[in-house]
Amino acid sequence: MASDGAKDSAEGSSREQRSVQPVIQLSRYESQKRRDWNTFGQYLKNQRPPVSLSQCNCGHVLEFLRYLDQFGKTKIHLHGCTFFGHPEPPAPCTCPLRQAWGSLDALIGRLRAAYEENGGSSETNPFGGGAIRVYLREVRDCQAKARGIPYKKKKKKRVRSKADDNDPKPLLQAS
Repeated sequence: MASDGAKDSAEGSSREQRSVQPVIQLSRYESQKRRDWNTFGQYLKNQRPPVSLSQCNCGHVLEFLRYLDQFGKTKIHLHGCTFFGHPEPPAPCTCPLRQAWGSLDALIGRLRAAYEENGGSSETNPFGGGAIRVYLREVRDCQAKARGIPYKKKKKKRVRSKADDNDPKPLLQAS
């Protein structure tokens, strides 16, 4: 009998070990990256015909970004709108809601990282292509104009050396 009890407790502890698995809490960034990666994968599967990740190119990425505009929450005034170029319009208008440039930029960064984490090489990464950078720059500039908020690149600080100590130039250098 004593051996049966020992056997039961041994089985119970091994059962507990098998059922207890550590739950890894992902950071907010990692959760967003995983969600974005799954969303993009689903987008490719829903294409007619479906597109595999190995066939994906920057054209598919650009189509995906344009598709996401329908879910945007940022009002972007059209050229004919009376509020075009006004940062805080006094009344509502019928201009479309779009994805904000900053959201798209962050999304591309997460997808670019996820692509490489899922076995893609940095040389073939469709999220890092020049066409994507050009598209994002155009979206940024267009949205800045439409909302009347000029985009200004932040100035970088120069690293000061001993030779600079005698130089009267300011520490900040425009990029």
